[in-house]
Amino acid sequence: MAERAGLLAPLRVREFRALWFAELLSVAGDQLARVALAVLVFDRTASALLTALTYALTFVPSVLGGFLLAGLADRFPRRAVLVVTDSLRAGIALLMAVPGLPLPVLWACAALLSVASGPFKAASMALLPQVVPGERYPQALALRQVTGQSAQLAGFAGGGALLVVLEPHVALGLNALTFLLSAILVRAGVRHRPAAAASRAETTAEAGKGDRRKLITLYALVSMVGLYVVPEGLAAPYADGIGAAAIGVGLLLAADPLGSIAGAWLVARIRLPASPGVAAGLAAAGGVPLVVCDLAPGLVLSILCWAASGVFSTAYLIQTQTMVVDAVPDHRLGTVMGRMATVLYCSQGVAVLLAGLAAEAAGPARVIAAAGALAVLSAAAIGLLRVRPRRGGGPDSDFTAHQSLLPMAGTSSQRMDCRDASALSMKV
Repeated sequence: MAERAGLLAPLRVREFRALWFAELLSVAGDQLARVALAVLVFDRTASALLTALTYALTFVPSVLGGFLLAGLADRFPRRAVLVVTDSLRAGIALLMAVPGLPLPVLWACAALLSVASGPFKAASMALLPQVVPGERYPQALALRQVTGQSAQLAGFAGGGALLVVLEPHVALGLNALTFLLSAILVRAGVRHRPAAAASRAETTAEAGKGDRRKLITLYALVSMVGLYVVPEGLAAPYADGIGAAAIGVGLLLAADPLGSIAGAWLVARIRLPASPGVAAGLAAAGGVPLVVCDLAPGLVLSILCWAASGVFSTAYLIQTQTMVVDAVPDHRLGTVMGRMATVLYCSQGVAVLLAGLAAEAAGPARVIAAAGALAVLSAAAIGLLRVRPRRGGGPDSDFTAHQSLLPMAGTSSQRMDCRDASALSMKV
């Protein structure tokens, strides 16, 4: 019965249910707010540039929050960080719902909301392994991946539908309500835990070379995620290149999220050892289908390739997140996970921007294939560096993989079997 429960097993834990539902509310509210802001600003300015700027302000400042404020999740009780940040975001979102608010104030509020998401994500990711420890942790990551992707899609689709009958200000008010409900759920459903204070001895021990090597490997794996998002950024010109109609763009864009959901489900069903070798093998496997795009296959084969890439990239990311929990002491887990989530986020933006520039000269199919090839080579390089034996072993030799680095080697696939860094949790 436990085996069959798989993906849903973590829902048996009361604290996880509170965290999970609170996060779904926040994600859906965020997507609704983005749609409402875009409509509001365009209605008031008729400027595509200012509309794009407003949308960017809902994402970009989170980089600042992730790097500078993630440490709050280690200095203060994590439940308190979640409740306070959500309460602050509810207040800011409510201010944004005021009709006639000057655009500079609206933009400042959007930026503050984005900054506050940094410590919230760090505290949530660091708290998760305490709420669902052991074997249920990868399952919890997989479930969050599946439902998080679904909540984003529902937020965008539902936001567009709601704005047909609601004013943007009302939609922004609903976003404030989601933050408030999230804070109440966490406060009522998650028990208090003291701050993850570190002793001087722990801090000294943590500074060893072995730990630094582990973290460098994990950061390198996370930074590769942007390569798997390149197809989404080039979906429209790629579809045009293979002769697909506008509906083909939508099908291609849906392929990776659907593959990601399948990958997360498989991670929950198949137990893989959390090691850099397995993660690198899955990462390499995620790049192989993208290489096929250089042949400019038809729409159906392209959809299958993009979905397969989503399966393996999600699997390796979950593997990596699981390893973070194993490698990082609890008193630094919030900081590391928050910064890792920021690296993941930045890698996607940078990769899509560079891919767009390259596609102008080389064409979208070739650029997507190049991204896949680079993913394979990068994963192989990371894996080889980790499995290469060091003379006399090393302080982190137990962390070093002994698996083959070939795709599907050992057992098989999936996204970050470390004990979690999720949101690293999800590809954005």
